[in-house]
Amino acid sequence: MTPIDTLLENAVARGDLPCIVAMAADREGVTYAGACGPRCVGESQPVTLDTTFRLHSMTKAVTAAACMQLVEQGALALDAPLAALLPDLGQLEVLEGFGPGGAPRLRAPQTPITLRRLLTHTAGFSYDIWNENTLRYQKETGHPSPFSGTNAALRQPLAFDPGARWHYSIGIDWAGKAVEAASGLDLETYFRRFIFEPLGMADTTFAQTDSQRARRVSMHRRMPDGAIAPFVIDRPETTEFFGGGGGLFGTVPDFLKFTRALLAGGGPILRPETVALMAQNHIGDLIVEPMVSVLPALSQTCEFWPGMPKKWGLSFLINTERTPQGRSAGSIAWGGLSNLYFWIDPAAGVTGVFASQMTPFADHRALAAFEAFETAIYDRLDRKRA
Repeated sequence: MTPIDTLLENAVARGDLPCIVAMAADREGVTYAGACGPRCVGESQPVTLDTTFRLHSMTKAVTAAACMQLVEQGALALDAPLAALLPDLGQLEVLEGFGPGGAPRLRAPQTPITLRRLLTHTAGFSYDIWNENTLRYQKETGHPSPFSGTNAALRQPLAFDPGARWHYSIGIDWAGKAVEAASGLDLETYFRRFIFEPLGMADTTFAQTDSQRARRVSMHRRMPDGAIAPFVIDRPETTEFFGGGGGLFGTVPDFLKFTRALLAGGGPILRPETVALMAQNHIGDLIVEPMVSVLPALSQTCEFWPGMPKKWGLSFLINTERTPQGRSAGSIAWGGLSNLYFWIDPAAGVTGVFASQMTPFADHRALAAFEAFETAIYDRLDRKRA
């Protein structure tokens, strides 16, 4: 057992997470792979490297890669108004607040929705988890939540004018719709043909086979007393659309193949100059705002590295300074709702994927376990280079 194995085993034994599957790689190959904990708390079957997870918002990076493939081909443009391709976007209004009796106050947006704004979470969309007005709008009008898996859920009002601010959002579900409209393929077919098959990601899909579903980890949640308990997530197995913002299932080895491709410059799925473009700041002087939770059972209020200015690429969090864990300035990263995280550090030549399946997102103990893993990967890298 390696020191990193011990670190992860101890995190599960302490109850920081129900289970962990984690891997890391440098430009030469995989440098760490480990799995610990049960697939379901209270049961004996352990997670393994081929355990499948709901990837939640780690899906967003794959959707962004698909978008940028179509940008390379000229089938999509970053700054053209998207309502010409997706007419529903031209019908959306901005929610300004609520009048007497809770009636929503809506107005026309002053600026258009573009692909760049969708990929950078500046298009005006939001999530009910982190936006009080959006959550209230759902309650006042009966509008479905994004977790409903319905097309109607995507037609929620905007929280602000496109381009006015950064706010984490369902925008990349709309980017997935743009991929479908521009390519003529549904998202499952497009991803499989142009991303998953070229990279050998055989276990990543929107629609699992019986075999893949049989290997899936259970969803868990942190209880008020700090214990971890399994629960059934309120999301249908079959949805009305393939959710480019959070619908994929997959394994950690599969997702590491994707991050390693980006670390290596994009081949065989993207050009190096495209990957470099995706890793640049695309929100200008705007900042990545703290994600203030209004549904604490699903997410804690989240701000990575408080005090550090953060930027957003296409579609990644960018740390502008070296992190305490060792991540180089200019690295790209993100995660998924049930405490899944990944990062790609081109300067250091390292990438990692860390997966569990427990809400709330950004649970403090879960984040501490992930940060300890990342720190250990950089410590190992430093020793290798010494």
